[in-house]
Amino acid sequence: MDQTPAQWNDEAARAVIRDHVGEEGPLLPILHALQESFGHVPRAAEPLIAEALNITRAEVHGVISFYHDFRREPAGRHVLKLCRAEACQSMGSEANARRLLDALGLDWGGTTPDGRITVEAVYCLGLCATAPGALFDDEPVGRADAATLEALVAEAA
Repeated sequence: MDQTPAQWNDEAARAVIRDHVGEEGPLLPILHALQESFGHVPRAAEPLIAEALNITRAEVHGVISFYHDFRREPAGRHVLKLCRAEACQSMGSEANARRLLDALGLDWGGTTPDGRITVEAVYCLGLCATAPGALFDDEPVGRADAATLEALVAEAA
């Protein structure tokens, strides 16, 4: 990752929210900005967002839980996103992912105990022509077979 996320605090979060509150449809930009700033969107952010946008905490929670991109806990130092869409599945992505997750002792969205790597599911990266696709620290990786995934994880050491 390019930079270490800031430590969570209400005042910094309120500043992030204020920066986006006047935008058209501000909820998603606010959530993305909070995650960019803090590495995740903790539950403590929900009432701050709800108050600023005059919506319920349930609405905020619903959006956060609906979109897989939002994290409740900080990610590891490296994030590996593996595509689970149909084109990638047809090229063996599920077996490759299961092999990697089992080797790391993780489930989807999990982070290794040393905080080195987080593995997340995504549902189409637009890399269908080079399936199976992945993103490693936001860099696209085509033809991400089992050996490629193992090499990426080893590189993250």
